Amino acid sequence: MHIDKEIDTSGLNCPLPILHAKKALSTMESGQTLQVTATDAGSMRDFKAFARQTGNELLDQQTLNDTYIHVLRRR
Repeated sequence: MHIDKEIDTSGLNCPLPILHAKKALSTMESGQTLQVTATDAGSMRDFKAFARQTGNELLDQQTLNDTYIHVLRRR
């Protein structure tokens, strides 16, 4: 999967991963993809809700050990 922008929010707790993602998405064009790396276990549900509320598409979520990876497509 092609990723246009990546941000690492490791070590940050809710709501900071979402806020960093929102800021990053605001600088991107429609259709571009953003990958967010987080260590907050709550980010799995937070990004689902964020995508639903903002209209951005949640393309993928993965858990690798204690790391959570979220891929969003800008609306």
